Amino acid sequence: MFRLALFIVAAQVASGIVLDRSAGSFVADVEDDKNRPVTKVITLLKDMMKQLEKEAEEDEEIYEKMECWCETNDKDKTKSVKDAEARISDLTTKIEELTGSSAQLSTQLANLGKEVAKNQQALDQATAIRQKQLASFNAEEKDMLESISALKSALVTLSKHHTVALQEVEDEVGKGSRALVEDAAHRVAFEVSRRQDLLKGVFTLSQRKELNTFLQGPASYSPQSGQIFGILKQMEQTFSEDLSASQKEEMANGKAYEDLKSAKQDEINAGQAQIDTKTQELARTDEKNAQSKQDIEDTRDSLSTDEAFLMDLKVKCSSTDKEWEERQKTRQAEIGAVSKALAVLSSDDAHDSFTKTFNFVSKESVAHSARRVQARDVLLAVAKKVGNPRLSTLASRVELDAFERVKKAIDDMVVQLIKEKEDEIKHKDFCVDEFNTNQLQTEKKVREKADVIAKIGDLSLTMKQLAEAIQGLQSEVAEMQTQMKRAGEDRQKQNQEFQSTINDQRETQKLLQQALNVLKSFYSKKAALVQQPSGFKSYGKNAGAGGVMGLLQQIMNDAKAMETEAINAEQDGQKAYEGFVKDTNDSIEMKNKDVVGKTEDKAKAEKDLVREKAHKEGTLLELEQLSNYNSELHGSCDFIVKNFAIRQTARDEEVEALKQAKAILSGSDFGAFLQGKM
Repeated sequence: MFRLALFIVAAQVASGIVLDRSAGSFVADVEDDKNRPVTKVITLLKDMMKQLEKEAEEDEEIYEKMECWCETNDKDKTKSVKDAEARISDLTTKIEELTGSSAQLSTQLANLGKEVAKNQQALDQATAIRQKQLASFNAEEKDMLESISALKSALVTLSKHHTVALQEVEDEVGKGSRALVEDAAHRVAFEVSRRQDLLKGVFTLSQRKELNTFLQGPASYSPQSGQIFGILKQMEQTFSEDLSASQKEEMANGKAYEDLKSAKQDEINAGQAQIDTKTQELARTDEKNAQSKQDIEDTRDSLSTDEAFLMDLKVKCSSTDKEWEERQKTRQAEIGAVSKALAVLSSDDAHDSFTKTFNFVSKESVAHSARRVQARDVLLAVAKKVGNPRLSTLASRVELDAFERVKKAIDDMVVQLIKEKEDEIKHKDFCVDEFNTNQLQTEKKVREKADVIAKIGDLSLTMKQLAEAIQGLQSEVAEMQTQMKRAGEDRQKQNQEFQSTINDQRETQKLLQQALNVLKSFYSKKAALVQQPSGFKSYGKNAGAGGVMGLLQQIMNDAKAMETEAINAEQDGQKAYEGFVKDTNDSIEMKNKDVVGKTEDKAKAEKDLVREKAHKEGTLLELEQLSNYNSELHGSCDFIVKNFAIRQTARDEEVEALKQAKAILSGSDFGAFLQGKM
């Protein structure tokens, strides 16, 4: 716009309008400076051309960098989005596999725990039984050792005193020996009493009598007799053999227990080792699953950020391309206008025209030149400082138009500047509010998008699991129907075989009964069968007839028994088949209900998935709209927000400059005015 103002000034100069430069020396220097204003314009136009070409080169360099930035970021972010989507797919599959492995490991751990507990319980039970066996053996061994010790003691007593005659009561030694024998007899009697089961069948009848005699009357014991001594030896041997057998049995029981304990302990240790291994594996699996879930959440967040950045990038780069095209067109048009103006002002005809024009100076214009120049200088100074082309244009009008028209233009511009200032304040407040609202809405939609993507993943997984479950149930139903069909065919074959067997048995019974009836009717006649001619033996009942009829009857009975057995078997088979059909139909009905329920759940999940996908598309569209609106806000607001304070100050300076220019044009002393301001 500033360059356009210069072009307007140059055009006005080319039309023959005189530009006053100063109040005191204007008339005196007309001849010297008659061509100088045009020369200045041409110089300015040449400087403008150089500046335009330089700015064009700078714009080209900036656009190339921007284009490279857009291309690089678009390529990188597109690749990041594809990589994130692929990683999400891989992580989803991995999470499904890890979840399945975790469930399988948990089941295996539960089963191993039950198995270890079962083996431990069996070992505890075996240990309790073994402890009871050992306690019982120790008690029995102790008793048996006491019994053997008692018998040995009795044998020692009898062997020591077998030379002493117990009948010699008056002898003190004899009395002592008799007491010892009686004591030995009591011990033997006690052992015989409590070992009756063990001693049963050991002694002969005479040995029993001799033993009873000894036990009932030790006084009648004859020390010279070796029979009682032998009986006691035999008792000792029997007790020792029983003790040895018990000890061997105890050793066998102990070895069996140790073998069982070792086997069970090995099973428990193996099971516990598997539990430890599976527990560690489950922990690692759950840790990997949690890490994968965190990874997929982070990847989804990164994907959302990259998608939002990519959308914003495309909008910005597309906007930059459009702005670049428009900027090129505008700059080319500006360069063309400056070049054309420069050509007009630099021609020979223009030079001759300017020379003739500047030789004429109206004396009447000198009166107002000083004030015009002062007002112009004030406006140009502020225009240069704030870069406002309207002030430059107005400065040109100060030198050209009538005072009243210029004053009115100044008043109009002051009103317009004040209004623009107020509008910019409103615009800036609007921009701040809209930026904050857009940011909050965008953050909300980004979170909403992440939630929707997570729901879509969960619903997709649920649908897959339900589809697999439905397919499995349908396969089971089809297999049960096939088995039921085969069972029906087998039942039909069995029934046909049963009918054939029954018919055969009954036909056999019928034939046998007919044969039996024929024989019975013949051999049951009471009268003589035929007359007996002379010379023949008497014609009597055949001796083998009874055996034949008995055999026929036995065969008939066997056939009836087989018929009864076949009927029972047929009834059992039919009952089993009906039970199988009922159980299978119940199972099919239950699985069909499960299929219906899972189908309804799948349909609901599909409906929810469609809704969530639509929700996702809507959210993406809203994010895109928010991004586009954000770009529009940046295009409309960045300059205002960034330069708000500068623009407000510039407008105040512009208004102040306009007021000063008006005061100068109205006849005020500009120097006094400036002093008053200072």
